[in-house]
Amino acid sequence: MLSRTADNLFWLARYVERAENTARIVDAANRLAAMPISYAGSSNEWESAVAATGSLGLFKTLGKEATSENVIEFLAFSQENPSSIRSCLERARVNARTVRTALTSEMWEAINGAWLGLKNFRNISHDRLRLNEFLTYVKEASVRFDGSAYRTMLRNDAFFFSGLGTFIERADNTARILDVKYHLLLPEHEAVGGGLDFFQWSSILRSVSANTAYHWVYRESLKPWLVADLLVLNDQLPRSLASCYDHICAFLDELSLAYGRQGPAQRVARSTRNRLQNATIQDVFQGGLHEFLTEFIGENGRLGQAITDQYLV
Repeated sequence: MLSRTADNLFWLARYVERAENTARIVDAANRLAAMPISYAGSSNEWESAVAATGSLGLFKTLGKEATSENVIEFLAFSQENPSSIRSCLERARVNARTVRTALTSEMWEAINGAWLGLKNFRNISHDRLRLNEFLTYVKEASVRFDGSAYRTMLRNDAFFFSGLGTFIERADNTARILDVKYHLLLPEHEAVGGGLDFFQWSSILRSVSANTAYHWVYRESLKPWLVADLLVLNDQLPRSLASCYDHICAFLDELSLAYGRQGPAQRVARSTRNRLQNATIQDVFQGGLHEFLTEFIGENGRLGQAITDQYLV
C-alpha cells in the first residue's frame, strides 16, 4: 500500500473518532450545566470541556468567554478550530474521497452522509433539544462508520491502518477526559467522594458510555479510584486505555507480518501496553493520576509519530 493511502486511512479514522469524542465531551458538559448549582459546582464546566479536547490554548487566543454558546459553537461548528466536529467531519470526508477506492461503498456512504447531514444543524446552542439531537446524530454517524468498516472491510493493511487511527485517538480522548475531571473539574474546596464529586464522575462515565459497565463490573456506588480503574486498566471496557492498546498492538503485529519487519512503532506500543498490564490502580494513585495520564498522553503522541515515521511518510 502507498504510504499516502495509509496516511489518509489512518487520519480518516482519527477524525471520525475525534468528532464522536468531542460530541461526548459537549454532552457531558451540557449535563453538568443543567444540574442545580449545588451539584454542578463553582468551576466552569464549559471551560473544562474545551480543556478536555486539548484546544484550550486556541480558544483563549480567540478572546471569547467560556460560555455555553461560545464553547458549543467552538467545539461543534467553528472553522477556526481544526478539532471541531464540523472540521473533523469535513477533513474525514476529504480523506475518504482521496482514498475512495480503498473504502467499501458502505463506508463512503456513512462518512459522506454524515457530512451532508450537518447542514440541518446550525444555531442550536440556545436550544437544548436540538443540541441533544445534534450530539446524538454525530455519535450515531461515527457508529455507522465504525460498523460499516468492521462488517465490510477486508482484514488487510487498509483495515489495520484504519484501526490504528481509531484506537490511538480513542486512547488519547479517554485519558484527557479523565485527567480534566480529576485535575481541573472538581473545585479545590470540594471533597473527593462528596455529592458534587459523585455527579461529576457519573457524567464522565456517561460521556464514554461506561455508566452501566461500571455497575456491572464493580456493583458499588461510584468511587473515583474504581472509575479510574475501569477507564485506565480494565481491558473489558472498549474505551479503556488497556483495551485500546490491546487493539493497537494487535494491528501493529498484523502490519509487521504483512510487511515482513517490525520497528519502533511496535516497540513503543508494547512498552505502553506492558506498563498498563503491570500497573495497579493503587500504584497509579500513589504516583499521581494526573502525572500518570500526562505521561500516557505523551507516550500515545510518540506512538502516533512513530507510526507516521515508520509507515506513513
